[in-house]
Amino acid sequence: MIFGRLPISQALGAVLAHAVGAGERRLKKGRVLDTEDLAQLEAAGIDHVVVAVLEPDDVAEDIAARRAAALLVGPGLSAGAAFTGRVNLFAEAHGLLTLDRDQIDRLNRVDEALTVATLPPLTPVAPGQMVATIKIIPFAASERHVAAWETIAGARPPLSLAPFRPRQVALIQTLLPGLKASVLDKTVEVTRRRLAALGSPLARERRVAHTVLAVADGLAAVLAEGAELVLVAGASAIIDRRDVIPAGLIAAGGRIEHFGMPVDPGNLLLLGAHGAVPVLGLPGCARSPKLNGVDWVLQRLLADLPVDRAEITGLGAGGLLSEIPSRPLPRAEIGTQAMPHRPRIAALILAAGQSRRMGAENKLLLEIDGKPMVRHVAERVLASAARPVTVVLGHQPDAVKAALAGLDVGFVENPDFADGLSSSLKTGLASVPEAADGAIVCLGDMPGVSAELVDRLIAGFNPIEGRAILAPTRGGRRGNPVLWARRFFDELMSLSGDTGAKHLIGTYGEFLTEIEAPDDGVLIDLDTPAALAAYRETR
Repeated sequence: MIFGRLPISQALGAVLAHAVGAGERRLKKGRVLDTEDLAQLEAAGIDHVVVAVLEPDDVAEDIAARRAAALLVGPGLSAGAAFTGRVNLFAEAHGLLTLDRDQIDRLNRVDEALTVATLPPLTPVAPGQMVATIKIIPFAASERHVAAWETIAGARPPLSLAPFRPRQVALIQTLLPGLKASVLDKTVEVTRRRLAALGSPLARERRVAHTVLAVADGLAAVLAEGAELVLVAGASAIIDRRDVIPAGLIAAGGRIEHFGMPVDPGNLLLLGAHGAVPVLGLPGCARSPKLNGVDWVLQRLLADLPVDRAEITGLGAGGLLSEIPSRPLPRAEIGTQAMPHRPRIAALILAAGQSRRMGAENKLLLEIDGKPMVRHVAERVLASAARPVTVVLGHQPDAVKAALAGLDVGFVENPDFADGLSSSLKTGLASVPEAADGAIVCLGDMPGVSAELVDRLIAGFNPIEGRAILAPTRGGRRGNPVLWARRFFDELMSLSGDTGAKHLIGTYGEFLTEIEAPDDGVLIDLDTPAALAAYRETR
């Protein structure tokens, strides 16, 4: 890749390295300069720009990122769309992130242009949570280095998810004089929450005397009831392999795998089994919701990962949990809003208009390739990552619903559709779930917008980095659909008349990111017979 300062006359097709103002317009870094851009720069008195020029052996950043990501994604993970040389990887289920650290290190040592960053190994993650990001640092990477990545990752994906598998879990608590019932009740609730965060129910609880025989009988009873994992919380801590709880396990016909753990809190954990059923003798810290060694062992067990003496004794590095800042975080908070996650973007399809310019017919019901126009739009949006997809109805609502029969879309009806586009936008935004980070507003008469384009807009969404409004462009013209962060919903709801939100884009230009579309579909709305006829001819 050639990088440097070039005169405007030599910059056609080059990648802009730094944002630059061109009159009223601001060209952002990463833009591939076209003739219109160069003319505007020249008119603004700018005669040189700092650019990157790709050479024949270079792979453009988004293509390189997609190729780099393709072979890294193992079972249970998925990749987002590429944007500015970045592809984020996400968990598809609750589970533990598993990775080959040596393989990750080898990938990062291929060349400084290609990087992958991950969460720590065996981090518990929730569906939609980001687990890794691949970033091409410059605007391109060499074919040789991208191919080297593919060779390293090709044998076996270095990243995967070990999903938590629900089990029937039983809790046995032993009793001694003076032990308050409130302590036992709290232990039940803490255990229930700890297991719920890992996708398993606390199926049953028994309270028995703190004796070897009572523990053995309790184990026999819960095993007979179908327990797949047994937790034993003693009224007194386990001090030795010959103490009451381990002795009760042996008396019940079980075995001791390991006693003790190089994790604090959690040192006094007993790992045992009865047949194929794991049995854990819990340390006292398990009565607290705070992170402790029990969490690490439970996570591995419920994700079907090995838990034996070798695993337990290998937990010492990083096992001083009492001093780390994250220790107060309850496991039930895994996957909350604070975690980096896949953008949660709802889609609105505005399909309420009266289509007066089309004549007597409802344009949304007119067929293209044997299918109603609005159905083409809905199917393309459904093929993207946007969820949920909601159709705003108004004019001829029953007919539009029938045209979308069988599709996984919701409907809201705008009683004020005759007041114009803004009323439909308000109706749609009011239906967006609270959990959504934003909404992409699609028009029912634009069947040329692809699912890939919608996914590119979603991939670029990052309000923290200033990308809170995303719009496609084609040849310097801005089109639709437009993605809006939730922070703008109130102002969008205040619009009136038959106008969209163009002036808001101008007001908040610093939050706008424009994405070049691969074709003219983002500019073509079929609102006249001539436009529809021309579009049909291109099919």
